[in-house]
Amino acid sequence: MKKLVTLIAILFAVNMMYSQVRVRTQLSGIVKDAQTGEVLIGASVVIDSRLGTSTNKDGLFTFSNVPTGHSIIEVSYSGYETLVDHIDIAQTNQLNFQLKRSIREYEGVTVTGVAGATSIRKAPIPVTRVNKTELLTTPSTNIIDALSKQPGVTQLSTGPAVSKPVIRGLGYNRLVTINDGVRQEGQQWGDEHGIEIDENSVSRVEILKGPASLMYGSDAIAGVVNIITTAPVHTNTISGNILSSYQTNNRQRSLYGNIGANYNGFNWNVWGDYVAASDYKNKYDGKVSNSQYKNGNAGGYIGYNGSWGFSHLIVSTFNQEVGIIEGERDENGNFAGENPMQKIKHNKIISDNSFAVGSGKLKVNLAFQNNRRREFEDPGSNEASLSFDLSTFNYHASYQFDDRNGWITSIGVNGMQQSNQNKGPETLIPEYSLFDIGGFLYSQKTVGKATFSGGGRYDNRRLHSKQFIEENQLKFSDFTKSFSNVSGSIGVSYAAADNITLKMNIARGFRAPAIPELASNGAHEGTNRYEYGDQQLKSETTLQGDFDVEITSDHILFSLSTFYNHIDNFIFYSKLSGAGGGDSLVESGGALVPAYKFGQHTTNLPGFEALIDIHPHPLDWVHWENSFSYV
Repeated sequence: MKKLVTLIAILFAVNMMYSQVRVRTQLSGIVKDAQTGEVLIGASVVIDSRLGTSTNKDGLFTFSNVPTGHSIIEVSYSGYETLVDHIDIAQTNQLNFQLKRSIREYEGVTVTGVAGATSIRKAPIPVTRVNKTELLTTPSTNIIDALSKQPGVTQLSTGPAVSKPVIRGLGYNRLVTINDGVRQEGQQWGDEHGIEIDENSVSRVEILKGPASLMYGSDAIAGVVNIITTAPVHTNTISGNILSSYQTNNRQRSLYGNIGANYNGFNWNVWGDYVAASDYKNKYDGKVSNSQYKNGNAGGYIGYNGSWGFSHLIVSTFNQEVGIIEGERDENGNFAGENPMQKIKHNKIISDNSFAVGSGKLKVNLAFQNNRRREFEDPGSNEASLSFDLSTFNYHASYQFDDRNGWITSIGVNGMQQSNQNKGPETLIPEYSLFDIGGFLYSQKTVGKATFSGGGRYDNRRLHSKQFIEENQLKFSDFTKSFSNVSGSIGVSYAAADNITLKMNIARGFRAPAIPELASNGAHEGTNRYEYGDQQLKSETTLQGDFDVEITSDHILFSLSTFYNHIDNFIFYSKLSGAGGGDSLVESGGALVPAYKFGQHTTNLPGFEALIDIHPHPLDWVHWENSFSYV
């Protein structure tokens, strides 16, 4: 690890010196209405999802100090189709765009599952992009709740504050959540462990459905939820927002504010948020006891964009107190028992950098995050019964070569180092340390109307579990496990017509067993089960095929995605039987709870998703959308 950090530091220093002599390039152009030829004032123009500006009263946009080489440019305006184009800034300094009228954004840029920014239409993998406007107009209690309206995406919820994403029937450690380029690590194996990301700070979300181990390594066999908060502030502007909301069912109230600026490449943004909610109500129970929660979150970034690339420092803190709904009742049917709760704190700092090196781009991303999760059986007590302290160092370094005979290729390495400590009197999983590293190669080429892409990856994960003795009995044994595997994908996107896109992709992914599956020995508050791990578990491997078709017009959008997912060594838990044939019961906390143990089996998951969106013109006020998913 020290050698890796030293190497990244050397690369950083070399590129900072190189940036001093980087050629300064200017890019400008005009954005117009394709039908009338009128200029569009205030149109957004963004390069590589990082550098942004707006058109002036003459429809003119200008960028200074733009890195040379191949980039992707995204031009958008309210009421018009977003335009995405690949450009070579070294050979082009004047670009004009014409946008077509539309009430729905069909096109867009994605950075998920690919080595660099590319258009969603050219990505062979099924990617859904959810923008800020759609998030704001979707009634929800948290960010995952808002995303669960998308085809193929559902949620596992244990109350309005805690939701876990599920893609095509798979979730927990089979799905990776990315936040601003960094893999989110927050004990995601637990039923009542949500995603520690503030929903009001999100600028857009990209959802990849299907194995994505090629770019993200172990665990991304169901897909990726990429949550992006650092939207670029447009050049030479200062902007801010205040957002408040109120929901009647649980009296949820929230207040969010942010302010940011960009002056000659120096840019920053800060935000803060507070959310509080009381117990919610349903038609069966009325008020659901102990479902209240509150959040207090803050964050921001500071950085510089220049002709050499960009360097951003991002910080955030997430703080939540949430009740755990147990549903226990007395003889009269009223809620009874104690009111257990969780207190969660997730702090994160990210160094996100991209350097123009030679004719290509070097990306270096380093991050540290700490997740502290405490569970209290009695909210009046200052001592947590369960307390997890998880620290993770994430790293990523990749180089994207310039276009060579139409091929755009990237190589890279990424992974993490992680340690978990138990700081409460009760223990469910052992203290452990983990080191994860993987190297990948990814390439893409456009031939006529078809875009081909694919690559391969090799990963190694090493996990060490520490011994723990409780009341003179061995609860967790000392062991070390190593898991290695190969991942890959190959696919094609074909523009059969201007309004018809066909996609096909085959991908192989893997998932190393998580620490609870290997070593659990305890009862988890609220789950009503005692779990036993199995150190002999093997890695899950998946092979999935996807076929997608999308048809768009001025009045309708239709998309259909079909898939077949074959998983070997699928890990699941099953109830143990007692000596008398009934349930095996274990005493925990003065009560008997059923015992479960993790095992493995082969499984197949076929399915499809369909979406239809009707928006007839000129009746722009009519908008009917419906989706259907099956696994």
